[in-house]
Amino acid sequence: MVQARLATFRQLLGERKLEAMLVTNSYNRRYLSGFTGSSGALLITPDQAVLLTDFRYRTQAPQQAPHFRLVEHKPKLIETAAELLAEWKIGELGFEQQDVSYGTYAAYSASLGSIKLVPTDGWIEELRMVKDDAELAVMQEAAELADRTFQHMLTVLKPGLSENDAALELEFFMRRHGATSTSFETIIASGERSALPHGKASERIMKTGEFVKMDFGAYYKGYCSDITRTVVLGQASEKHREIYDIVLEAQQLTLDRIRPGMTGKQADAIARDVIKKYGYGDYFGHGTGHGLGMEIHEAPRLSLTGETVLKPGMTVTVEPGIYLPDFGGVRIEDDIVMTDSGMRRLTQATKDFIIID
Repeated sequence: MVQARLATFRQLLGERKLEAMLVTNSYNRRYLSGFTGSSGALLITPDQAVLLTDFRYRTQAPQQAPHFRLVEHKPKLIETAAELLAEWKIGELGFEQQDVSYGTYAAYSASLGSIKLVPTDGWIEELRMVKDDAELAVMQEAAELADRTFQHMLTVLKPGLSENDAALELEFFMRRHGATSTSFETIIASGERSALPHGKASERIMKTGEFVKMDFGAYYKGYCSDITRTVVLGQASEKHREIYDIVLEAQQLTLDRIRPGMTGKQADAIARDVIKKYGYGDYFGHGTGHGLGMEIHEAPRLSLTGETVLKPGMTVTVEPGIYLPDFGGVRIEDDIVMTDSGMRRLTQATKDFIIID
């Protein structure tokens, strides 16, 4: 798997006429090499593949990245990179411009001398958008863990429970069942706080007759899941049901119609048009979805500005919502993978309108 990724990246270097690349982003480093350590960089040319790291990873690095030559770098990594580039007679070096600060760029320039620095943007992220079978298998497991967690929470939620206590139980359940951690800080927002799209759990006590919105995910074997479900405690009003049904209609129509060849902007419009039709367009202010994988937010985006064309193997969320100040909000979210003709859902937890007694 790593060999194939490295070969694809080297082909990309050739197509874009770049002699060498320094990979410093930790996710991209892991994607191309398999190395999970907290420090290091990859130095890649058409015929060289070096993992630069420090003494702490002398044993781990060769085990995880057997297709890379391990080099323990000097106190300043870029100085070791400069020596290798000079040895290989390399005249230019690509770097990840989104991962390098101006101060780091200045340090690179000082150490590299006559070697030209060439900024690159999103080259490896572009490769990461399309998942291989091994990645999809892990993401399916992460999604199934999220599904089981939601089912568990249906037995936990009740009036009188604090959002923080609910979040703690949710996170314990995922950890007990194999998650390394959460994919992101858990969102549990009840009552009027459910109108906050990113309302992190608080000390607020849940009450009867309120929405409870749960947005969470399992970080599992290096990949993320991301699911949102909204329920009602005790008893529901007509307004609760109305808002829920609109969001569910928008989400389901998007799942039914999304397909490869469509842009993220076109997919976003499916959900957005439904919510606008019912008069709630002003209360849906975020994108319909985003890519996910090693990171919780990756390309492509299902949004008003999403120009990336969807392809088989891309994994995205579909998560429209309506958020009414002083009342509450609903979001319903699933993880999907694009297929040759449409999509396949990774998350399968029920989306029925649930009232917890």
